Amino acid sequence: MAINKKEEFSKKENELSDFANAISHPARVAILKEIAKRETCICGEIVEVLPLAQSTVSQHLKELLKAGLITGTVEGVTSCYCINYKTFERFEKTFNEFFTKTNSNNPKCC
Repeated sequence: MAINKKEEFSKKENELSDFANAISHPARVAILKEIAKRETCICGEIVEVLPLAQSTVSQHLKELLKAGLITGTVEGVTSCYCINYKTFERFEKTFNEFFTKTNSNNPKCC
């Protein structure tokens, strides 16, 4: 049986991994770009611009919500989503720190 050892890693390592996982699918990247472009977006409008079924878009939105990358409200059958820029800023800082430390540790590596 597999054992989850995520708790063995630092909070930042886990956060970076969770963020990378949340944007690891091209549909999620496209959804984020579309929401950012419109500033707010109804789920049905996202479905109109992506080559995916509504149920598939909903699953991707669920993952983005879980990661905190978007916020959303549901009123009846209408869903409205926005980018959570505080989360983006936090992950931008974390990624920049990661890349800065990684690149500066061994600049002469093959």
